[in-house]
Amino acid sequence: MKGTTGLKLDKLRNLFANAKICGEELQAVIIPSSDAHQSEYLADCDKRRQYISAFTGSAGTAVVTLNEAALWTDGRYFLQASQELDENWTLMKAGVKGTPEINDWLKSVLPPKSYVGCNASMYASGAWMALANSLEDSGHTLVPTATDLIDMVWTDKPKQPESPLMTVEHEVAGLTISNKIDKLREKMEGQNVEWLVVTALDDVAWLCNMRAADIQFNPVYFSYAVIGKSSFHIFIKPCRCTKQIREHLGHFTTIHQYEHVFDFLTSVCAKDKTWIGKNSSQAVMSTIPKSNRVITIDNPVATMKAVKNTSEIEAMKRCNITDAVALCRFFQWMETEVPAGNVTECSAAQKSLEFRQQGPEFVSLSFGTISSSGPSGSIIHYSPKLSDDKPVLANQIYLCDSGGQYRSGTTDTTRTMHFGQPTAYERECFTRVLKGHISLASVVFPARTKGYMLDTLARQSLWKAGLDFRHGVGHGVGSFLNVHEGPVGLYIGNSSRITKVAEDAELTEGIFITNGK
Repeated sequence: MKGTTGLKLDKLRNLFANAKICGEELQAVIIPSSDAHQSEYLADCDKRRQYISAFTGSAGTAVVTLNEAALWTDGRYFLQASQELDENWTLMKAGVKGTPEINDWLKSVLPPKSYVGCNASMYASGAWMALANSLEDSGHTLVPTATDLIDMVWTDKPKQPESPLMTVEHEVAGLTISNKIDKLREKMEGQNVEWLVVTALDDVAWLCNMRAADIQFNPVYFSYAVIGKSSFHIFIKPCRCTKQIREHLGHFTTIHQYEHVFDFLTSVCAKDKTWIGKNSSQAVMSTIPKSNRVITIDNPVATMKAVKNTSEIEAMKRCNITDAVALCRFFQWMETEVPAGNVTECSAAQKSLEFRQQGPEFVSLSFGTISSSGPSGSIIHYSPKLSDDKPVLANQIYLCDSGGQYRSGTTDTTRTMHFGQPTAYERECFTRVLKGHISLASVVFPARTKGYMLDTLARQSLWKAGLDFRHGVGHGVGSFLNVHEGPVGLYIGNSSRITKVAEDAELTEGIFITNGK
């Protein structure tokens, strides 16, 4: 077997028959791009799909059978995946006509009555149940593995990060932890529940007014939170909680070991009505008996977090002004240096970082800078590499998509430039995109409008010329949190889950959304 992943796949398949690990003899295993908190971006220790497939994009699901290996990803990553996958893998272009869904593909390649394994901690409950039901209709069974099979073949797997915790100033947060918990308890009373389980890392970070750096570019920390009617529990490695952090969390907060969350859910929460988001992992969901589950598409913390309070809004404005100053200085530098032939994709990305670092409150980038010249700009989540650095040429389009994490908020800005004389076709495409921006910026819409309803405004001028783009128009942005923040956005959707959330989330005053992502 050739390619860089052949030996890894052999070792993985050798585990399929181990009943102690799998419970049943497996005929396939699913490896999602996820961690135990369903994060979009991952710490190195959770990049299991990347390890087994060598595909480095942030979105995708790998499926390995005894004889085949396939990877599903969306239109943002088609070109990248085709370049990174070796001959052991088949690229499945999700959303393209003729590409089967994972469940349909499994049904077509598996022998009768097969068992399909997956780490239930890495799979969202709603998606797990949908897949399990579909496979069951064809006589197959989705089973949780006792441990993650990738971890058993990944011998040099990195450890889970433990970056220092920091508190968010009240002038930025606007609400104390107690304020937020009180508001959530009002919502819990409306749902008639005893407990609320919070599993998403950015939800816990926002709730506790704390940040860290466990995941690159995302100021979060590995933790869970559980809110009771008269108690509040956080599950995090206690050694990370300094005296200052413990005082910040308050006397009403009980700190537990990170790994003890499942025992707590099973022994305490399972006895009463418990509110849990559908996007929590199947492992978390399965700790609560069906009769005691109150399930909604999103956790109420997510919707509260998305609507910024007055303090958060002012802080977000401040960081965007700071960021804009850095970008203006960067663009002026580019206008001078590119015609002189002194700039590469990597040096431009580094220079934009340096200008941001000179501003107040800067913490880090909010994602890897997309610095792309000419053909590189067609790769939606392109990342320049020193090993294949390319010059930024004055006769080609240059695209820079970048952002910063500041103590006051998060930014995300895309600009497309040309430092010479663009062609007529380049000017036409640019103008059609600009018309889409203007349509969105000038639209007046009624209350209860959903983000996906506005998506077409950005595309209509492109559609007239037979053009389109394979990604959403805009997404929510966190307050010194994740650069991609749900549940609201301007998109038709790159996945059925995003589309379903978009159907339920309304555009409301106080939400920060990018235009043109």
